[in-house]
Amino acid sequence: MSPSTKYWLAALAALTGAAQAQNAANDPSSFVNLFIGVTNGGHVFPGATLPHGMAKAGMDTDSPGAQAGYDADPQFNVVGFSSLHDSGTGGGISLSHFKIFPTLNCPNGFDSCLTSANSRKVPRKLKSDGTVDDFASPGYFSTNLTNGVRVELTAASRASLQRHTFPAPNNASQIPRINVDVTNAAGGSATTPLLGINGKSGRVTAAANFQASFGPGRYNVFGCVEFARETSGRSVQPVAPIEWGVWQSNTPLVDLTDAKQIYLGFGSEVGGLLGFRPTSSKGETVLLVRTGVSFISTDQACANAAADIPHFDFDGTAAAARASWNDLLGRVQVQLGNQTDQQDMRKLLYSSLYRTHIVPADYSGENPAWQSTEPYYDSFYCNWDTFRTLYPLMSLHDPERFALIVRGMINIQQHEGWIPECRGATQQQYIQGGSDGDPILGEFFVKYVNQSAKLGVNPADLYNALLASAENLPPDWNLMGRQADVWKEFGYLPADLVAPNGAPTKEVSRALEYAFGDFAISQVAKILGNTADAEKYVGRAGNFVNNWDPNVTVPGGPKNITGMMQLRLLNGSFMFTDPRHCSVNDPTHSTCFLDARNMDGFYESSPLTYSQFVPQDMAKLVELQGGPAAFIERLNFIIDEGYFDVTDEPGQQIPFMYHYADRPGLSTARSRAVISEFFNLTIDGLPGNDDSGAMGSYAFFYLAGLYPVPATRQYLLASPFFPEISFFNPVFNTTATIRATNFAGNDVGAPVFVQNVTINGEPWHSNCFLEWDVFESGATVELTLTEDDAVACGADDSALPPSLSTGGFDVV
Repeated sequence: MSPSTKYWLAALAALTGAAQAQNAANDPSSFVNLFIGVTNGGHVFPGATLPHGMAKAGMDTDSPGAQAGYDADPQFNVVGFSSLHDSGTGGGISLSHFKIFPTLNCPNGFDSCLTSANSRKVPRKLKSDGTVDDFASPGYFSTNLTNGVRVELTAASRASLQRHTFPAPNNASQIPRINVDVTNAAGGSATTPLLGINGKSGRVTAAANFQASFGPGRYNVFGCVEFARETSGRSVQPVAPIEWGVWQSNTPLVDLTDAKQIYLGFGSEVGGLLGFRPTSSKGETVLLVRTGVSFISTDQACANAAADIPHFDFDGTAAAARASWNDLLGRVQVQLGNQTDQQDMRKLLYSSLYRTHIVPADYSGENPAWQSTEPYYDSFYCNWDTFRTLYPLMSLHDPERFALIVRGMINIQQHEGWIPECRGATQQQYIQGGSDGDPILGEFFVKYVNQSAKLGVNPADLYNALLASAENLPPDWNLMGRQADVWKEFGYLPADLVAPNGAPTKEVSRALEYAFGDFAISQVAKILGNTADAEKYVGRAGNFVNNWDPNVTVPGGPKNITGMMQLRLLNGSFMFTDPRHCSVNDPTHSTCFLDARNMDGFYESSPLTYSQFVPQDMAKLVELQGGPAAFIERLNFIIDEGYFDVTDEPGQQIPFMYHYADRPGLSTARSRAVISEFFNLTIDGLPGNDDSGAMGSYAFFYLAGLYPVPATRQYLLASPFFPEISFFNPVFNTTATIRATNFAGNDVGAPVFVQNVTINGEPWHSNCFLEWDVFESGATVELTLTEDDAVACGADDSALPPSLSTGGFDVV
């Protein structure tokens, strides 16, 4: 650990109070590893941000997989430190505005400085074990560069603060310089760059237009960069540059203050370079770089910076960020056992919880399309990934934020016509599956109907947004909404119907998601007392059976596994899609991504996987698949033969689905195997993209011994990886606790299967699910565990988790 890092940790302990340093329960940030999943395609953002903050200050590397900017692989060099990022996404490199880079060695003065991204980049220093010398904790990031500069980052809501510590100069030409890069962001898609430098104050204003990461749109972004000097006593002083100029590619032009003064056609890279007088000829120089960001204007970017970080107080800003994270993360508490894995399990739990609160981001006041007093959230990337687990987790501990996100979604629907599906940098992006905002709004309303007024959510507006999604055909369902007219007419999406409003792909997977969206709408209609609509949407929720072909088997697979979701034609007949399609066992090695050649009906997952996605009526699915024994055999085949893909959200519920066949012990065993095989604390500790926190929330639920059924009041129940886990809900002001009374660890052979459940000391009739009432009232749930994996859900069928066809979900 470097001396500067030791200083930072000591200062942080003092700033946040001795009590937090001594009491781990008050400082859950200390259990968060921000570097999990930053390589191997996880695309996790490990920089400094507030919970759901717009500003995300992070390192940018020259890695081809730098969707979140960062890569821990030491072979990749540092090209800058920017203030806007996403986390865990696929698609193209997003955001990464505006890169700040410390430049020290210009042997022949200002004109000789290397300014382009490729020429200025430097490696990081390495630690003795060969890993990069980077450090991060919630609200803070640091690194040591091989050019001798140490860089530290922190962030507020719409502004970041960087601390650059330059070494003592070796010669007169070696002065601290800061490069402000306007164009190297969003995959190098910049057009119309603008830059201005105030030579007296050093303020740099910047703007450009960029391509969205995962859609056809383009966006404008604006920055305001200002500087201060920090003394050895950590006091802040104003600082003015002693030299400045615009640069183009590798040509710094001294005293030039406006990008309009250069011919942009002669070089695509544009920025500003400013030099500052060293503090002394023998000591370090510490420069503070404050960057305000906006999607409205440079004036607003400057105002954001002044409002968020008025005094350039680095340590105070970092401490405030950590306090925000501690308040949020501390709503979940775990008690540890004596087993050797418990410390690591706690780190994995809190790290997973942390990642669920990086995005979506609060862009309120930063929407360039319309003005509104309602919240505006962005970086929905995408609802297809997050509706299953992220928002049900938010229900448990962060309902106030959830309400703001829902209000923002409703406001977007009111202005654009449909609930947003995938969104980034203020632009609509491509829909992956169906219209998956429906279960998100349903999830909120089912859980918080009685608190909706207090939380500012208008029930009528929410319901109207859902109806617009269900009933109105959008101009382009590639970007928003559903293929609503065809869905309503046929109850499935005919593969041979040519429609002009969107791509003729994903007809089966979209239909299954439409059906679940209609189920969510039916739940809201029941709450509102709209009986006719409730019946209508319950009926449409059952349309999944229209894509069920009972005659399909898996080529080369067991002949007794029959029946599969399949494409259907206008005349009602089925088209055959190989059940192995889009799986690791696909003989054609298809991926089923967003591709015009994907005409086989499914998105990113196989028919085998999608044939298990009917959360609203699993009892009917068990029946279609031949009953409990055949259902279990199919689940075993899917998992054992590699069809279960933990990286792909449509199949994430599969390990928990044994509950519906009255074998919850198998769900417990399978879900625990998922954690041990696919999740760990290393830089490649995720099996794929974190998908905007979807994988984080997924791992969290498995570790907590729960799995949600979105837009319902039920959570499937297994056993937690801890003797006790509790959830504090600030709206109800209650704490719900799940306690394993005879917890003996997570090793093979330990009792981990739920044999008996009591709630507040009273017997509960099911070992397989809990009702929302537990979390609403703040009950204590006690689990008695056994080594016998043959335990059942309970004494009779009422112990099975609810399904539509068995009368479940009638009372919400």
